[in-house]
Amino acid sequence: MAAADSCGGLITLEGGEGSGKTTLAAQIAQRLRDEGQTVCVTREPGGTELGRLIEGILQEEQSSPLSPLAELLLFEADRAQHVSEIIVPALNARRIVVCDRFTDSSLAYQGYGRGLDLELIRRLNHEATGGLKADLTLLLDVPPEVGLSRGDDQNDVTGRETIDFHERVRGGFLELARAEPGRFVVIDGTLALEEVTERAITAVREGLLLR
Repeated sequence: MAAADSCGGLITLEGGEGSGKTTLAAQIAQRLRDEGQTVCVTREPGGTELGRLIEGILQEEQSSPLSPLAELLLFEADRAQHVSEIIVPALNARRIVVCDRFTDSSLAYQGYGRGLDLELIRRLNHEATGGLKADLTLLLDVPPEVGLSRGDDQNDVTGRETIDFHERVRGGFLELARAEPGRFVVIDGTLALEEVTERAITAVREGLLLR
């Protein structure tokens, strides 16, 4: 296909453990590239060198558990570097950015999951991103018992948590989606990959006004 003018835009993928975000990010990127778009695929944490160091801390078993605030600040430090080093330059180059986790994960995990103040997290998100928001957020909704049974994403500090914690996180994501229906598209993550991908691509085309 002949190359199209890339429109740019930030697409974020959210959801609990085992929801299929990473696989879907790759599927979306390939479909968009096939259509002539220029795409940057990235993730949080770990999208930068600093992020990979932070990711290592979060994956390591600690002799003393991280406090919820310390955990949040590590994610926000990763996000600040990620936005300045990867996301903003890609958007300025009119690339479509597909990001596996972004600010909503902090609200769902450290807010609804850990019980930290949501307004505090929103303020820190704003500082870390410079006010940058996703143009479209795809929420892959999967019951925690299903996601955890898939065996993905369970090697970090949140993935090792109890089922009750993951239920609170799922409820948090769904509440965030209800509060911003213009940005969120909720997709049943238990569907076949082909169906999830088609629903996601339809949402991307509509959300970014792609032809």
